[in-house]
Amino acid sequence: MNNVPSRRHTVLTTGRLALITLSLLVLSACADSPQDTLKPAGEWARKLDSLWDAAFISAVVVFVIVEGLLVLVLVRFRARGDDDAPRQVHGSTPLEIGWTILPALILTVLSVPTVAAIWELADEPENALQIEVTGHQWWWEYDYPDLEVETANELHIPAGTQVNVKLHSFDVIHSFWAPQLFGKVDVVPGRENRLAMKADEPGVYLGQCAEFCGLSHANMRLRVIVHTKAGFEQWLDDQRQDAAKPASGDAAGGYALFAEKGCGGCHTLAGNEGSAGANVGPNLTHLASRSTFAGGIFDLTADNLARWLENPSKMKPMQPGDNIGMPRAFPPGPDAKPLTEDEIAQLVAYLETLE
Repeated sequence: MNNVPSRRHTVLTTGRLALITLSLLVLSACADSPQDTLKPAGEWARKLDSLWDAAFISAVVVFVIVEGLLVLVLVRFRARGDDDAPRQVHGSTPLEIGWTILPALILTVLSVPTVAAIWELADEPENALQIEVTGHQWWWEYDYPDLEVETANELHIPAGTQVNVKLHSFDVIHSFWAPQLFGKVDVVPGRENRLAMKADEPGVYLGQCAEFCGLSHANMRLRVIVHTKAGFEQWLDDQRQDAAKPASGDAAGGYALFAEKGCGGCHTLAGNEGSAGANVGPNLTHLASRSTFAGGIFDLTADNLARWLENPSKMKPMQPGDNIGMPRAFPPGPDAKPLTEDEIAQLVAYLETLE
């Protein structure tokens, strides 16, 4: 009799834990998940989603059958007395063969659409928009070789157009992934990988580097911005313009500081001879036309730009001492000094003109 309260307490505790666990699972389904593979928004993403559906349905069927058999055995062959024991089937040749062949058949059936999808994804789409992506620690470089446009972190494409992406790495292994549009593809030094994408509708689709690539791996994000075809053509026209060259005010002072502090050694400004071809850091020609910066983690505002110029590694962990990431002191060399408040204000005023 003394064990009754204890057993009742154990049952109640177990019930509460089960209820809490179930509630957490239900609440997790309500989370805002912009990077959701199960919400495909393009042709190639749907191909991958269909494979997941097939595998999931198969797994559910197997689970139901196995759990059903388990419950049946527990009820049908439960002990009814001290000497009651079910017939032993250990070493049964028919059963051993059956539960070896059945999983093999299931895997064989699933392999057919999987292999077909692998071959389909490996084909390069015809008449596709060509884009070259280069992964850096910790940002993405985008080059449209046939359209004479270079940009960073925010990839722009037109809706309804096949896109062929060639992937390269500047330093270490990265992984390029925007789950609503395409599957995860590694970006490997010394090797060119590729992927295809096609977005259904205009919108903004989020992604990130999905392979650990160093200190600020978690801060290496990306955005795929999908335009209407007319909107994409307008974006191209804007991106082909040279960088602004203000003639007066703080912006003109910032333009002069950009050259004086050696910023052009890392960042390209189209039309600025002192920074032509620099790709250690992101291309800044049209920085102000972007919604984010620093690997896509900060909204592009004057306040955030000022904080960034004051101390980049405080906002985003980097390794400027190892020439990885943006330093705090300029120009490079033994006499380098942090920027003053006036210099920061002038540089921000200039960067805001780069639309």
